[in-house]
Amino acid sequence: MLTFEELGLKPEILKAILEIGFENPTPIQEKTIPHLLNTNKDLIALAQTGSGKTAAFGLPVINQIDADSNKTQAIILCPTRELAIQIANDFDAFTKYTKKLDVLPVYGGASIEGQIKSLNKGAQIVVGTPGRVVDLINRKKLKLEDIQWVVLDEADEMLNMGFKDDLDFILSHTPETRQTLLFSATMSKEVLRISNDYMESPEEISSGKRNQGADKIEHYYYVVNGRDKYLALKRIADMNPNIYAIIFCRTRRETQEISDALVSDGYNADCLHGDLSQAQRDAVMGRYRKRHLQMLVATDVAARGLDVTDITHVINYNIPDELETYVHRSGRTGRAGKEGISIAIVGPKDSGKIRQLEKIIGKPFVKSEVPAGEAVIEKQLFSFIDKVLETEVDEKQLNPLMENISDRFADLSREELIKKFVSLEFNKFLEYYKNSNDLNTRERGGRDADRGDRGGRKSGNYATLFLNIGEKDNLNSGTLLGFMNGLKEIPNGIDIGKIDIQRNFSFLEVEARHEKTVMNALNDSEFDGRKVSAEPKTGGGERKGSDRRRRSSGGSGESPRAKSGFKGRFGDSKRSSGSRPRVKASSGGRRK
Repeated sequence: MLTFEELGLKPEILKAILEIGFENPTPIQEKTIPHLLNTNKDLIALAQTGSGKTAAFGLPVINQIDADSNKTQAIILCPTRELAIQIANDFDAFTKYTKKLDVLPVYGGASIEGQIKSLNKGAQIVVGTPGRVVDLINRKKLKLEDIQWVVLDEADEMLNMGFKDDLDFILSHTPETRQTLLFSATMSKEVLRISNDYMESPEEISSGKRNQGADKIEHYYYVVNGRDKYLALKRIADMNPNIYAIIFCRTRRETQEISDALVSDGYNADCLHGDLSQAQRDAVMGRYRKRHLQMLVATDVAARGLDVTDITHVINYNIPDELETYVHRSGRTGRAGKEGISIAIVGPKDSGKIRQLEKIIGKPFVKSEVPAGEAVIEKQLFSFIDKVLETEVDEKQLNPLMENISDRFADLSREELIKKFVSLEFNKFLEYYKNSNDLNTRERGGRDADRGDRGGRKSGNYATLFLNIGEKDNLNSGTLLGFMNGLKEIPNGIDIGKIDIQRNFSFLEVEARHEKTVMNALNDSEFDGRKVSAEPKTGGGERKGSDRRRRSSGGSGESPRAKSGFKGRFGDSKRSSGSRPRVKASSGGRRK
């Protein structure tokens, strides 16, 4: 294995990366750095997230930049502002001992005036998102006539996000003498088009097979019915007490709903999506990096460029529409040589997509069973006991109190004391998972199709309730389930069907035999300070006398939220207020 010294980097760069903790180059660095130092040929590099791509293109570019000139000599394009900031920070660390280089990140969501002011002072390296770079070019503030290196980082993702025209525009404003470096996890048709249109006989290198997932990531999938996906997610989380995960959802709305439901159920969770301001995104990521959050629920776009190396699990709440996006998602774990787990929660008809994903990443998926409640309880119990055994004791503080403590426990045997100690922590957990349902179902047309199909909606009839609260009351599927969890009048084990949230009202499907019980419990409650009214929905599709309400609200037909797949069973979710067993992060503990 080569060393960084043997690659031909300057001593001051070697000193900086040694201080960072770099020891030996990764495979992509070992192949890329000599190429960029010794030739001007264009380059296509296929490498997964977490393989050391930033250093692969950053170190040789920094090694050759003319620090005496303040003209922009290199531009790095990337899909998100988070990744632009990350790359700029990495470049600053690489140049700690070199002659001063100005590295400027430019991206939307921040003051363009401040970025223009910095450009006017001069920046040898600009790292930016395509939209903001186009804006600065149009304003004639970013000048690219002296560009020597153009780096397209995560090119496939930029194209997936609709930046094709922006990339064409930017590349057309750079000199033909530039060296173009294209880094991508997958080789899509659009990436090939970019290489054909803007690269001259590029050399192609790879740290693995095309589109292949990271070697140290294990891939699992769970097959459940749509309404049970959220319960399966919670079981998976509870089965992994030290989980530190990203949960990927398709839409901003679904991301917010799942996050709200997890928080309502007592998990340390928050969300990241495009509706958040930059300040909100920074605050969420700050808490996540400090492990004050155990689970981050995110859309694909929002999660690009997350610089977090210790993520244990990536959970696909939905398989992405573009299957190659799975490669990017799973690449958030198993970084920096560490092992990781990627999980897909799928429906009975999704076996074909799993087979396609196996071909894309070149690795098999392991079909797993959603654990039973008893297995979760046992896992959590022994995890708790292990933490107790590992707890450091402050002898100085405790010794003066030990005599009184011993006297209080004098009438208890060792076995009785252990039982009480464990019960104090786990009575709520035992109650929570009592009589929990089997969430597993069978694939249709998949590996186990010959075993038959089970699952689906229970055989009993459903009744639909009309509720007088809706989106204007800050209600969504997650907050409604969490609200109902806190109503002790609703018994354990009730099956919930579709939830349809309209602007001014909502519809809720419940088992017909529990209709009156749920209706009475809701009618005796208040949601966010407003008295709740619940009554049966009439056969005409609305409650009696509500045509005027429908016309005034603009509602017509089924809300898209009703089709989001967010449904629940109270068999696992039922709790009295505050009774959800705590799931603690490794340091941050329960969400406050």
